[in-house]
This record gives sequence, C-alpha cells and structure tokens, in this order.
Amino acid sequence: MIQPHHALPCPETSGPLRRSRRGLLVAGLAVALAAPATAQDGFAPTRFDATVAARNPTAPARIHPLPTEREQAAEMQAWVEARLTRVLPALMAEHDVEMWILSMREYGEDPVFWSMVSPTTFAARRRSIYIFHRQEDGTVERLALGGTSQGGLFEIYRSPRPAPTGEQAELWGNEQWRLLHEIVSDRDPSNIVLNIDPQWAFSDGLSAGEREALEEALGAEYRGRIRREPNLAIDYIQTRVPEMLPRYERIQETVHAIIAEAFSNAVITPGVTTTEDVIWWLRQRVTELGMRVWFQPSVSVQRAGDVPSDGPVVIERGDLLWTDFGVVALRLKTDTQHQGYVLREGETEAPPGLRACMAASNRMQEIQLEEMEPGRTGNEVLAASRARMEAEGIEGTFYTHPIGDHGHGAGPLIGLWDRQEGVPGRGDVPIRPDTWFSIELQAVAPIPEWGGKRAQCRQEEEAMVDGTGARRWVFRRQSRHHLVW
Repeated sequence: MIQPHHALPCPETSGPLRRSRRGLLVAGLAVALAAPATAQDGFAPTRFDATVAARNPTAPARIHPLPTEREQAAEMQAWVEARLTRVLPALMAEHDVEMWILSMREYGEDPVFWSMVSPTTFAARRRSIYIFHRQEDGTVERLALGGTSQGGLFEIYRSPRPAPTGEQAELWGNEQWRLLHEIVSDRDPSNIVLNIDPQWAFSDGLSAGEREALEEALGAEYRGRIRREPNLAIDYIQTRVPEMLPRYERIQETVHAIIAEAFSNAVITPGVTTTEDVIWWLRQRVTELGMRVWFQPSVSVQRAGDVPSDGPVVIERGDLLWTDFGVVALRLKTDTQHQGYVLREGETEAPPGLRACMAASNRMQEIQLEEMEPGRTGNEVLAASRARMEAEGIEGTFYTHPIGDHGHGAGPLIGLWDRQEGVPGRGDVPIRPDTWFSIELQAVAPIPEWGGKRAQCRQEEEAMVDGTGARRWVFRRQSRHHLVW
C-alpha cells in the first residue's frame, strides 16, 4: 500500500446498521437518547433536556449568547469528526460504495465539502482531492491529496519535492493526478462514486473541467467502474448527529426571542414604524448577537384581507404581521415564520377569527409531523397530510423542506407552495431518522372581523426526526400571536 508522504492518524469507528419499517437501511448512532419523555405543546415526546420555555408555551423565549469563536470551533470540529467516523461508514455500507472521490478547486467547492471540513477551513485549497475508501472491517480510510488534514481527520499527502523553504511542497498539477491513479490502483475498488447528478445540486459538485481531468487520471479500467450514487451525498449532508441538537435548540429559542422582540412595542410604534424598519432591525440584532442571516428577512402585513405592498408599509393598528426569518450560527441554519397582531384600542388579544386561523395552521403542523414517518417519501407524506387536512375542513398548503447544513437542505421535499400534487424526483426520496425539517405551511380562512375576507396564516417551525423515528419540535411552535400594544 502506498504510504503518504506526511500522514496524520485518524482513528475510525463504525456505526451499527438497522432497517426501518420499509427495509430502508439506515445508519445507527452510538449516542443513546436517554432523557425522559415529556409533552411539548400537547404533541410528541421530547428526548433531550429542553429549556423551561420549551416545556411551557407561555414562558418567554430567551436569548442564548453564543460561546467564543474558539469554543464554537471546538464544538463544530467534534461534529465533523462524529459524522466522518460514525455516519459516513454506515452510509457507504448502506449504498454499497467502496470508494468515493471528491475533487474541487478553490472557490469551486463541492456542496458536501462544507459538511466534512473543519470550522477553520474557509475554502478548498488549490486543488483538493478527498478519497474515501471503505475497508473490509467497515471503517473508512480518509485521504487528502491537497488541502489540509482538517484537524487530523484526513491523512494528507504532500509532494516529495522540497519547497524553497526546505519543507515538503504541496501537490500540484499532474503529480496530483498520478498519485490519485496510484492510490486507486493500489486499492483496486470495485466501484467509484463521483458526485454527478442532473437533479440534486447536493450530489452534483464535480465540475465539468474537474470531471474531465479526473476521468483521464483514472484511466480506462477505472473509468468503467465509476457509478453515480446521489443518495450518498444527500444522506450524508442531511444526517444530524445527536451532539448537534442541544446547540440547535438554543439557537432556535434565540430566534423565537428575536422575533418576539421585533413584534413588540420595543421595536414597533403603530402609525410610525414601517415593515422595512423591522427588517433592518432584525438584520442588526442578528449581527449584534454574532450570527448572520442566510436570506433577507421578510416582514409584511395583512390588513382586513388586503396586503399593502407599495414601498415600505407603515404598520397600523389591526394589522396582522408576518415574518420569514432565518439565521446562521455554528454553520447551522434556521428558517422560521411567525405571526403578530397590532392591537386596536380596547383589544387585549387578536380577534377570534385570526386566532381560529392560527389554530388551523397549528393543526396542519400536527398533521404533518404525525405523517412524517421514516421510510415514507415526501410525496407520500404530502398526499396523506393533504387528505387529512381536507377531511377536517381546513384549506391550506404544505411546503416543508429539510434544514441543517443548508437552509433548503438535502433530503425529501414535502410539497412546494405551487406544487401541491407532489414534487417529482425531489419528493420521491424517503424520510430518514436523524434528520431535521422546517415544517412550512399556511392555512387560509375567512375572517369574520374582516367582513369575511380571507387571511393567509403562514407558519414555519423546525422539527426533528430522531434516531428512533420519533418526531418533535426542536424548540416549540408558535400557538399565540406576538402582540403589539
């Protein structure tokens, strides 16, 4: 076996495999979820130590300051190691992949790259080639031809040529491709997966130029062993390790707290504050907390059935408020939609019609979460959810998506706002354990207080499917309007 010019040790462990109710082989995780179950907002058990606010929907959500940058990096590094040592071997066995090769250049990174590199890595270096080779004992050898060892998680190969400083030079040009061919020939894999796929961006990270050079380096014999397995990248990106959840719960509670402040008199003065003012307040607040947004927040109003849209809208009493807001912290994304209401004189809560509309969207959330059984495809969940919604006399739409490393993440779509009949391809993959979803939907209902005009009651909340298939909200869902007095 060829030895690396400079290698760093990387211990491996493999996770057990089990089958879901449909025979889907899934990766088992070593960490037991042993916390006692409690009810959360009347639905689904929780298996992690949640905050008091999560258990009590009337308790105010709290801001959780992020740890120092150094502490964040240590936490994220542990997640990367857990995924490479536990999740990846199980997935390569599940999909019968013997070798997986990722090749990319600086600023042309494969989407999966960001799910397997250290928090101190900000781009691929020169040309970075990563080779994953599944061995007979089930462990996965991880080799880096260029780039870095990602904190000791990869064996890194250097050039035998000395640099002017006396150190070993980095691999460059044809010597990289020659070494790739040697490594592949030495291991002689029966199949080689490359990330090429016309449907899933997450599995299509090999650029055209890289593919040409890579296939030439492999030679005719090994080109014949190339296969496409898009689910390997998709499943690796979407799989969460349990260690991520406590941090994600705190981030999500912080999001709830930020929205509660935005939709309050601390930010909004009726008749003065505009929707644009609230948007930029959200942006500034996120920055102050050491996070960032992954899309421009949206804030809008519905006013007696109308949606004013010309320029920044001044927020008035009686307005139904809505925001779509997503942050990034420790590389984890959130995506949340909440509603608020600006009280009229003499009111102490939103009108009954708007409360009933939110109750309908809450019921849709329950239906969707109940139907999201591992092994069912996104389109199957969509059809079952819509049938139950319609049977209960609710009008609405579902458009749920995975979330985690990406805002619109890898995994099955459960509808799109404009595709309620199902999403071909991306809705045909099954839900897996150990995944997170952003349950996004809207109920539409006539509001008596608006003379029967209709309101769109849009909500979006993060939910999780744990390793046993149990489902729950990551923090909690909104069941009461945020109020501006």
